[in-house]
Amino acid sequence: MSGKPHAADPPARRALSAREISAELLDGQSRELLHALHLLTPDGKLNADARRKLKQINHFAGLLRPALHDVLDRPEPATVVDAGTGNGYLGLVLYELFVGPAGAGEVVGLESNAQLVDRATARAKRLGFDRMRFAATKVADYDRPAANLAVVALHACDTATDDAIVLGLRQEAKVVAVVPCCQAELANNLGGVRADHALGPLWRFPILRRGFGAHLTNVLRTLVLESHGYQVTVTELVGWEHSLKNELILAKKVQRGNSQARNQLKALLQQFPGIRMGLLDDWGPGA
Repeated sequence: MSGKPHAADPPARRALSAREISAELLDGQSRELLHALHLLTPDGKLNADARRKLKQINHFAGLLRPALHDVLDRPEPATVVDAGTGNGYLGLVLYELFVGPAGAGEVVGLESNAQLVDRATARAKRLGFDRMRFAATKVADYDRPAANLAVVALHACDTATDDAIVLGLRQEAKVVAVVPCCQAELANNLGGVRADHALGPLWRFPILRRGFGAHLTNVLRTLVLESHGYQVTVTELVGWEHSLKNELILAKKVQRGNSQARNQLKALLQQFPGIRMGLLDDWGPGA
């Protein structure tokens, strides 16, 4: 076979032109930031992998826009915590689009890998993002209080998503928005549910157990949030061609608590008496 690229390569597989790249950008988003994040190549192109990553981040930012504006418009300075920030991509994008233009507030990226924290800190400094900082800590160990808080997490692995939710609940965040990743905690202990359980066929095979465990995990997360007074929506983040880990849980604090959601949570857990999940230990119906 010839090594030459086919003339009709689909857009998802080839580098985008400058005009196509512009169509991918949100209002207020700079190429300088995309270069700093290594999403654009040195010659200004956007390859397929970088495009998928940018599309996920930008869709998340776009869906967060109304909720973040609600937080930023409050009289108290806003704190946006990016939980499990990794290289800091999401936090940097949110700073450029929302927090920077607001002229007040800060973005805090939480990451347990000190090397990634140093790298992200240097990047924010080069970009002049002076109200952005990164903390070398696990999400579960972060305890700096903030009166006007939004907690976000994009693909924080396994229980780190729950740690982000717990952080939001503990500090009564105005907004909690998470896109879960490889959520195996509940799937791993479904085997503890009695073998003759009427719904047992739903998780009989490992591949079904992972899928059912992930779905049940997100259902429990929404009920925990609702029981603590959050209005919750669950939507698709991007098309499945961009990511299989694709559910956005967006919660806004609207009241102190919700007894109906707490009762629904209790009733659901009674159907699965053998499951264990850290989020339920501290923030479940008996908390």
